[in-house]
Amino acid sequence: MQKNWLKTMTLLLAGLLTLGGCGDGGTAAVLMTPVYPEMAPYPNEQAYVNASDGMFDSEGFSDVYDAWRKARAERRNQPEGYTDGTVDFTRQAARAFLTGTEDNNALLSPLNVYLALGMLTEVTDGQSREQILQVLGADSMETLRSRADSLWNANYCDDGALTSVLASSMWLDRHMQYHTESLEKLASVYRASAYQGDMGDPAYDSMLQDWLNEQTGGLLEESVKNLHMDPETILALASTVYYRGKWGSEFQAENNEERIFHSPAGDMECTFMRQTDMHGVYYWSEQFGAISRRMEEGGRMWFILPDEGVEMDAILQSDALYDLLDPSCDWTDQKTLKIHQYIPQFDVSSDQDLRKGLAAMGITDVFDAAEADFSPLTDRKGVSLSQVKHAVRVAIDEEGVTAASYVAMMMAGASRPPAEEMDFILDRPFLFALTGTDDVILFMGVVNRP
Repeated sequence: MQKNWLKTMTLLLAGLLTLGGCGDGGTAAVLMTPVYPEMAPYPNEQAYVNASDGMFDSEGFSDVYDAWRKARAERRNQPEGYTDGTVDFTRQAARAFLTGTEDNNALLSPLNVYLALGMLTEVTDGQSREQILQVLGADSMETLRSRADSLWNANYCDDGALTSVLASSMWLDRHMQYHTESLEKLASVYRASAYQGDMGDPAYDSMLQDWLNEQTGGLLEESVKNLHMDPETILALASTVYYRGKWGSEFQAENNEERIFHSPAGDMECTFMRQTDMHGVYYWSEQFGAISRRMEEGGRMWFILPDEGVEMDAILQSDALYDLLDPSCDWTDQKTLKIHQYIPQFDVSSDQDLRKGLAAMGITDVFDAAEADFSPLTDRKGVSLSQVKHAVRVAIDEEGVTAASYVAMMMAGASRPPAEEMDFILDRPFLFALTGTDDVILFMGVVNRP
């Protein structure tokens, strides 16, 4: 029997799941829920203003602020080398999933895909597992588990100043017998909650969809409604991330202007956010120019503009792009000058099947029922991975960035800048990359049509 594996990678909005019934088969059960870390809240300045005289309690505010800042720093203090392999994985994934877009937008969440594949290793063995480990750049399960745990801790934040929340879940068939050790690893390493019900029951599907919509704030509702667990599904996994952050320097709506964006499908009028007379760093290569904008509580968003006449795929296939995005790389072609930024507002999304791209990266056995090894999960033979769906949505406006993504796996430019100042106008197809507080890439994409 073919096994369908559902793994969802979604940029998630943390929240409680409302459980429902599962038809005549019985009520779905919650088997376990993760414990999320308690975080020192970002202090509200208004709470330290005396209502009677309007005086600000600076000492009281400083004490709470210092405690918040210390707690934030402790979470970012992860073991040395925990991001090893993530840059190379992003390089492989971007080349596999962002090239060949023609005139469409194409988006990717490298961190989410990385963690989703990490979860897949917990229920595979033999060559099936080794292929995934090799793509993830990990020499052992112990190494991968340590990295996944550190990536989770470094990128989890829900303190009122930044929302960057990761979550995951397992959806089990009540009629199946599972090897509990692999499920326990999913719960401990990936903080996966667990639910049990009747596969193929529309009410159980609805629970999964509700969970995903809640975790993504409804951002991916159109894609989520197409996810179903058919009767042959023996397990569904969901791994989610939600990000919402503010620019370090917000745009002002009164400075917006309407401009033409030269899309491959034809010129279109867009609202461009404009910030002039800003001193910043401009980066360049033989094929593109780039700037980055700092996010308020860490991380930044890169904007990469291909030079005129340079194909987007040529940049994605080159090493220069990934060297630029690698915080350990010493990028020499950069200059601080006055940059007049013109960045189009956008709300872009994509929904794609990752099977072909994963196979090109070297993950093949899990898709072949004759070769796949899911023995850590079940003794059942003929289990394989039949679907791998990835949906992503990223939006930017004057205040900041909101982004969401999910992966579903079913078993059954410019040259050297001028001397003093320059215009950086994203009025033709461009790339973006959003990094987390530890500079790991959360989202990246090709914007052909804002």
